[in-house]
Amino acid sequence: MTAPTVPTVPTAPSPRSPRPGSAPASGASRPGSPDLLRSVFRQHAAGVAVITAQDGGRPVGFTATSLNSVSADPPLLSFTIGTGASSWPAVRDSEYLGVHILGEHQRELAGLFARSGADRFGPSTGWAAGPHGVPVLDGVLAWLVCRVVARVPAGEHRVIIAEAVVGDPAGEGRPLLYHQGRFNALRD
Repeated sequence: MTAPTVPTVPTAPSPRSPRPGSAPASGASRPGSPDLLRSVFRQHAAGVAVITAQDGGRPVGFTATSLNSVSADPPLLSFTIGTGASSWPAVRDSEYLGVHILGEHQRELAGLFARSGADRFGPSTGWAAGPHGVPVLDGVLAWLVCRVVARVPAGEHRVIIAEAVVGDPAGEGRPLLYHQGRFNALRD
């Protein structure tokens, strides 16, 4: 059985694409590279989440801007983590993880969980053990406890796919965004 053919619609050339036989214009496309990918994604505003887990009875966590909804039925999400990250061993070994959507009032918390070597669960971080022993942060816009269903290799990272098992979407406030390398609030 072959996949159905999807019809294509002719499009006009992009104003940034050089015409055949002409020199590339300023702002023309560049070859793929880590720098190009980072530069392009600095233009993409992303929500800010903190992922938490238990590591031998000790809470661990990190800031993630790679959170995505994958499927509503079953309720799946994904995020990525580098295999060199301090939280990777806990994420690698945990059956359950916490996913927390941060509000614009939580810039400092996002920065704390993004900083290498920081005491992320020190006295200034409000949290409690939640379902399945997963650390659940206080004051977030929403949180989920998820069961990991896959860890997919992707370069020096892993794409974690997890199924939501319990959570609370009822936090108050507006979401925190990550754009141009900074945590930002929504503007009306």
